[in-house]
Amino acid sequence: MIGYERRMALSGWAFLTPALLLITVFFFLPVIAALLLSFTDFDIYALGDLNRLRFIGFNNYQQLLQSPLFWTALANTFYFVMIGGPLSVAVSLSAALLVNSRLTRFPSLFRTLFFLPVVTTLVAVAVVWRYLYHPRYGLINYGLSLLGVEPIDWLGDPHWAMPALILMAIWKNFGFNMIIFIAGMQNIPVTLYEAAQIDGAGAWRQFRYITLPLLGPTFLLVALMTVIGYFQVFAEPYVMTQGGPANSTVSIVLLMYEEGFRWWNMGYASAIAFVLFALILAATALQLRLRRNTN
Repeated sequence: MIGYERRMALSGWAFLTPALLLITVFFFLPVIAALLLSFTDFDIYALGDLNRLRFIGFNNYQQLLQSPLFWTALANTFYFVMIGGPLSVAVSLSAALLVNSRLTRFPSLFRTLFFLPVVTTLVAVAVVWRYLYHPRYGLINYGLSLLGVEPIDWLGDPHWAMPALILMAIWKNFGFNMIIFIAGMQNIPVTLYEAAQIDGAGAWRQFRYITLPLLGPTFLLVALMTVIGYFQVFAEPYVMTQGGPANSTVSIVLLMYEEGFRWWNMGYASAIAFVLFALILAATALQLRLRRNTN
């Protein structure tokens, strides 16, 4: 019996070893290398001659904390997360309730239509939304003009650029979370709703006392993925605004990209990456603790 268990354990490790090696080579080693780089002045000159590489300790982190551009990027990122995150979850839940409703005809068609933006190339999405946001000929400003509202320079006004990106990001990504919410709703026993209807509970009470509590684990998963994804916002400002106007849409990841791949300050960019990692870790731990306290 012991020999059989040992053979099974060895077989398991034999199957796991290739995957563990790939994870180690392509994940853990690059992470460790990036951490070491964050304590150096690795730049384009060191890339050509490693003799120019110097260990500078926490200088990159000190310089980062003293940089006004970093604090601007941090504020923009938090704005994107705190406003866009809850709105994205709310829109995803609303769409899931709509598609999962018994009154909705052709639910599969709606699921497909709502999920299409998720799999659409961001460049194509940006072309469409740039037209929608056009200050003179955009459909959004045309609709506002019918209501007597003056045209808005959505991507050229520092006050409106970030809300415009948030709106586009919500439309682009809500379909993924919608599918997760639908899966969670379909795991709720129908008998609970039938019993609630017999007791006289309306749609709102069923949603409040049955759907929401039983969707708790699903809410946690969606919230974690949304916060982590929104902290890493990059594609939207990179494609739509390049961080402008007046740095009003510069995110932490966009700043890291520009420092690392535009100016080749790889050590400084690595420091930004690990500050972002600390922020995501703290946000994730906070959500898990809040979830644990509510149970």
